[in-house]
Amino acid sequence: MKRFRKFIDAELNVENVKNSAQLNSYGITCTYLPDPVEDFDEFEFRTDFGGKENIVISFALEMGKIKRLIISEANEHNPDVVKGLTADRLESLLSQKGDDLERFFEFITGVS
Repeated sequence: MKRFRKFIDAELNVENVKNSAQLNSYGITCTYLPDPVEDFDEFEFRTDFGGKENIVISFALEMGKIKRLIISEANEHNPDVVKGLTADRLESLLSQKGDDLERFFEFITGVS
């Protein structure tokens, strides 16, 4: 997860978060977008891995900046239940989708 540290404290471009066509080009769908965005808010996105849209990307925003980033996995039978990824599962995800995830964060923050 070191590769994503540069996005912590980065300002979020909410207009880019709303650009579903561009998010889809990274294989990502926004599943929770607060409207309006408050001083402290959370966002949630999903992406597929292993043929299922089961990876949950969530982050907390404080005063317009990303303060916490979590990548987890939704339960196959109850998508509202999420758990952390094992080290092996995270490594596999990042080897397959890490570049797309990084481009996604670059797009929504402007940080490269």
